[in-house]
Amino acid sequence: MMNTDAVVHSLVHTNTVECVRNDYKGLPSTLCQGCGHNSIASQIITACYELNISPEKIVKFSGIGCSSKSPTYFLSRSFGFNGLHGRMPSLALGALFADHTLHGLGISGDGDTASIGMGQFKHLVRRNIPMVYIVENNGVYGLTKGQFAPTAEKGLRLKRQGVNAFQPVDICMEALASNATFVARSFAGDPKQVKELLKAALSHNGIAVLDIISPCVTFHNHENSMHSYMGGKALEAPLHEVTYVPSREEIVIDCFEEGETRDVILHDGSMVRLKKLEKDYDPTDRHRAFQMLDESEKKKLLITGLLYIEPYRPSLFDLYVLPETPLNRLTEERLRPPKESIGRLNQMML
Repeated sequence: MMNTDAVVHSLVHTNTVECVRNDYKGLPSTLCQGCGHNSIASQIITACYELNISPEKIVKFSGIGCSSKSPTYFLSRSFGFNGLHGRMPSLALGALFADHTLHGLGISGDGDTASIGMGQFKHLVRRNIPMVYIVENNGVYGLTKGQFAPTAEKGLRLKRQGVNAFQPVDICMEALASNATFVARSFAGDPKQVKELLKAALSHNGIAVLDIISPCVTFHNHENSMHSYMGGKALEAPLHEVTYVPSREEIVIDCFEEGETRDVILHDGSMVRLKKLEKDYDPTDRHRAFQMLDESEKKKLLITGLLYIEPYRPSLFDLYVLPETPLNRLTEERLRPPKESIGRLNQMML
């Protein structure tokens, strides 16, 4: 008699670390039905599975807010820390220094990052620590019933909150100003782009900031707001088609003209269809990234895609020349310097 479990298991696709997609899931979501955060969680699951990252090699961080609840809903086999409001960067810095072999994944919100956590966010970014920093940006404090957040558009009217009189904080602009080496913006209603940007961010050696507009269906889903599904879709203006290709031997295609579509076979045998856009944008041009963000703000457009990347700047871990063995696994003999070394250090201070 045929073993049904064995047949079912053989039909489930495992990746190169012997995991199936379900191994990357978390607990059932308790967020509102239709919340953009749930869509982002789903793409994190898919991206990690397709990149063949073992769940145990990822460590999650979050602060306070609806966004900071969402790590519960993906990667249940991963380590995780839920900290104080706005203090997630400090947690990430300490934990990743202790074990630099882990992939850091921080989930924050527009209030958690752009208000109480702004100082910590800016300093984490300038240090270029290798981690992915996702801001699930809905423009309101959803957990405390819909007050204006720092990213809410000027002139926005919300029920029982009146009209927002202040200019919004632009997460991507703040990241660029702090010398981030990877800056991107996306929209939770565009899952393909979110997934590809996540793959690129998880493969980047440095800080990767992703500002993802994530509509709040309960307190902020107004038709004319860029933080809503309808408004976001209407205002979305992708910079380019985003497809992540891992670093391997270069694949070269000849005679690829503007506006032309080509099919390219990748290293794993899969195929990607490329279309060369007629609009040229260089994501390594930091000045152009500032200009693009400024233009989109004036035109009230939701510019999405990879805004800026600097792939070769040394990360924080490169600067400190950390040992191959993580600091939290070093033995006492290696951590404690001998008496002779302490003596030489003391002599240097004289």
